[in-house]
Amino acid sequence: MKRLLVCTGLLIAATVFAQQKPPASQPATESATIAGKAITITYNSPGVKGRAGHIFSKDGLIGKDPTYPIWRAGANAATKLHTEGDLKIGGLTVPKGDYTLYVDLSDPDHWVLVVSKQTGQWGTVYDKSQDLGKVMMTMAKPAETIENLKYSIRGTGGPAANLTLAWENHIATVPLVVH
Repeated sequence: MKRLLVCTGLLIAATVFAQQKPPASQPATESATIAGKAITITYNSPGVKGRAGHIFSKDGLIGKDPTYPIWRAGANAATKLHTEGDLKIGGLTVPKGDYTLYVDLSDPDHWVLVVSKQTGQWGTVYDKSQDLGKVMMTMAKPAETIENLKYSIRGTGGPAANLTLAWENHIATVPLVVH
């Protein structure tokens, strides 16, 4: 009888596990070491999936989020930033530590990066009182649609780098310096 119960339990667990689908927006990480300090962004990368031109508008995909026009800058859980060194992102001083990144899409063609002190929340939870600050991003259009959201951190010499978020028909960049 004991064996039967154990086997039945294993069979049920295997069936439940087999039915689980991977998340539609895959987990991703971007890391770079700038001036000897690691900077890491952890996020989920959504795909355009045929929705080009229908993502960033008020009536688009992101417009359905309860925090709109503030966007989680990824999918699922809020996008995480960890820095081992003090940063200057645009004109914003960001002490070493952990933060959440959002993007203000009030003007879908002129994004504003929001660095929040609140961490560990789901992506559709946003508390303005936790903002460390906001920074304008430089916008560009890609040559072709960028199917999956992608962050990159690229050194530009010495302690300087560019933080870039690219998805769909948008590329948004902000300079950073490690102190």
